[in-house]
Amino acid sequence: MNDLEQNNIFTNIPLTIKEELFEKLINGKNFFLERIISDGHASPENFWYDQEQNEFIMLLSGGAELFYDNGKSFKLKPGDYMIIPSHQKHRVNKTSVNEKTIWLALHYK
Repeated sequence: MNDLEQNNIFTNIPLTIKEELFEKLINGKNFFLERIISDGHASPENFWYDQEQNEFIMLLSGGAELFYDNGKSFKLKPGDYMIIPSHQKHRVNKTSVNEKTIWLALHYK
């Protein structure tokens, strides 16, 4: 994306998505911001994200269920956001099958 362009977070969404779609919107020195589009997707069985950076996530549409390896679970609806600390193992248990789930995710140190 170029600084002089105007874009919309809800456009250019494919009708069908075989795998979750990750699109970097901003790539900085110590952070990046991405749009994630899910369509009934979940993390692979027995897979846990274990990231080097903190992650701020905000759900813009759809719905999702997130699990931590310590047993905590979170059901997210549009407008919900949370911070996942670095190395907090987590996984997406499910996302909405009725509509696209659109996330904003900011990864930072």
